[in-house]
Amino acid sequence: MPSVRYREMVSDDFDALHTLWSETPGVDVTRADTPDGLNFFLERNPGLSFIAESGGQLVGAIMCGHDGRRGFIHHLVVYTPFRRQGLARFLVQKSLEQLELIGLEKCHLFIRRDNIAALKFWESIEWKERVELTMASFTF
Repeated sequence: MPSVRYREMVSDDFDALHTLWSETPGVDVTRADTPDGLNFFLERNPGLSFIAESGGQLVGAIMCGHDGRRGFIHHLVVYTPFRRQGLARFLVQKSLEQLELIGLEKCHLFIRRDNIAALKFWESIEWKERVELTMASFTF
């Protein structure tokens, strides 16, 4: 397996990210997932989102941000041939380290109930399901 290099996510990554998100079962690509949306997110949350590359190809990514109180992870993905090598775990750790450096003590994420692979992954790295909560949304 070729070596993997990690770096901070930049707006120019959008096309490769969008392709990876769209091809990954369980990842919901929404109206917010646009070049402008990514740029806005990265400007608001500098130094928290990362890319894994191998052979010039994007093979993994994590979007991470915060609201000033809690961190939030969006779209953690690893290209299928690169799974089970620790890339996702490493990307999560990089983002969590950065959240901790800015003083946050907790991070959340949303997982589709039918995304069994994601549920198993997050459980394997000791994230706890919050069954006492439910989610509500408002669309403008």
